[in-house]
Amino acid sequence: MNPSAIFFDFDGVILDSAGIKTEAFRQLFAAEFSGQVDAIVALHVRHSGVSRYRKFEMIYEEILEEPLSTEKRAHLGRQFEALVTDAVLACPEVPGGLSVLRKFCDEVPLFVVSGTPEDELQRIVSLRNLDRYFAQVCGSPRPKTEILRNILCDRRLDGRSCVFVGDGLTDFEAASAFKMPFIGIVPPSLTSPFPDEVATIPDLRAFDAALAALKQFHDSKVSL
Repeated sequence: MNPSAIFFDFDGVILDSAGIKTEAFRQLFAAEFSGQVDAIVALHVRHSGVSRYRKFEMIYEEILEEPLSTEKRAHLGRQFEALVTDAVLACPEVPGGLSVLRKFCDEVPLFVVSGTPEDELQRIVSLRNLDRYFAQVCGSPRPKTEILRNILCDRRLDGRSCVFVGDGLTDFEAASAFKMPFIGIVPPSLTSPFPDEVATIPDLRAFDAALAALKQFHDSKVSL
């Protein structure tokens, strides 16, 4: 297919930063809750793409079974940002990422749809000199489904003619809400979180091949 727009998650899709965020969750809770830290990290991974603040709430409710005050929630957010910012600014792009952005940015609008807080995300994208490639960079607290709905409406795009590239089930579910074709990023060392029918690639070096496969699938459906 020839997409009318491409939507990307950020951590683990554009930047090789997913592991940085995972380690930050471990560090954030290891000292005070060492016995529960593996469960906390597992929750973070399971809910990839969800706002870190929503994850804090889930951790306290489901694992720690303690109340989470507004002040503590904000403090955790500041600690988390301090743990990850320098590392994310320094980490490499996902292999093939820059090539894909350079190839498609002049052909179709590109968007970032991430669970990272939007002001932090936009600052990182700008400091990495990636903002030139994107029509819009969007993050939490808005959920990804709301972000997609707003962009599709504002730009009069049909989700069925776009593509979403993500590495988490949240990405797939957001794309599915608008019948948007989806390409999953799953590094060889990880287990796919997606249903078996979802096309996956290890990194963006295989993006063109995945896009061609989507086109072939789309054309076969149209010809039926």
